[in-house]
Amino acid sequence: MVQMGVLLSDIPKSITPAQQFKDILRIVEAVQANGFNHIAIGQHFLYGDLRWLQPVPLLARLAAECDPGTKLVTNIMIAPLYHPVILAEEIATLDVVTEGRFVFGAGLGYRADEFGYLGIPFKERAGRFNESLELMKKLWTQETVNHQGKYWQLEDVHPHIFPVQDPHPPIWIGAHAIPGVERAAKYGDGFVCPPETPKHEVAQRYKIVQEGFAARGKEFGPQPLRRNIMIADTREEAIIEYARVAKGRYLTYANKGLDVFTPEQLEKEFAEAVSGHAVIGTPDDVVAQLVDLVTTLPVDPLMVRPQWPTMDVDETIATIERMGREIVPALKDIEPIKHIPEESLAVPA
Repeated sequence: MVQMGVLLSDIPKSITPAQQFKDILRIVEAVQANGFNHIAIGQHFLYGDLRWLQPVPLLARLAAECDPGTKLVTNIMIAPLYHPVILAEEIATLDVVTEGRFVFGAGLGYRADEFGYLGIPFKERAGRFNESLELMKKLWTQETVNHQGKYWQLEDVHPHIFPVQDPHPPIWIGAHAIPGVERAAKYGDGFVCPPETPKHEVAQRYKIVQEGFAARGKEFGPQPLRRNIMIADTREEAIIEYARVAKGRYLTYANKGLDVFTPEQLEKEFAEAVSGHAVIGTPDDVVAQLVDLVTTLPVDPLMVRPQWPTMDVDETIATIERMGREIVPALKDIEPIKHIPEESLAVPA
């Protein structure tokens, strides 16, 4: 079956951290009761009017609330902001306390101010990310590690925390740009395609990953895919509701340096700007679009976002429950494909 997961959201700072955590516990309960088995959370630092709870301690706590079949995912952690020894030991520990149910999702980061806060040169982030991936794999798999890199040097060190999963937790690398896709192909176990990517571009990126895996002698299989979804009784209602809950977030991303859309595009023609990627409409519309994605692309799991900062916890849970009734059952008997059909690579006319 095609597995499904949810992404937890950042929320306004007007909600206290304690209340945010209580709400997350309610959301996690609803997620598992409605057929989802991946729970993911992103990461930012000093984020202004919105708040993320940091993923490592949060997921460690959530492990106690989750069923044995539920996987916990960082999607994504900003790896270049860490010393790889610290990050490797945090991730290995998280794999231990989740009893091997953890997926390490990591990315490059796009906010220059976060790198400035932590004293990491923004222009070095790609090199640091690549080297940290190389070094962390050594720290997770070798009894004695020697590493002489551009940014970090270790000589005859002996790791003391090893992951439960062999050889280490799956590494999902998220990226918008092609160099990031190539990084996933070279270092990762999966490429997390962002939700703004049109279907034919998803296929093209998967082709890069497939070729990179082949060069490593690694088998290519279904990849995680993110999609933003909005269900309503009519398509018109779904578009209006999606604009209400999500437009401000798209604008925030654009203004903070994620150059997928311009603020002008989003302000003037929001529905048109998101029409190539967001899955919006009636339950039948949404099911048809998702079934098309998972039967014409090698996708597993499918990660959806049921929550936006403008939604309260009751709205979020109602959305999860509706997805559980009307969306999840339609995908549960579909077997993921393992290849990239040629027709999926074609650019729409």
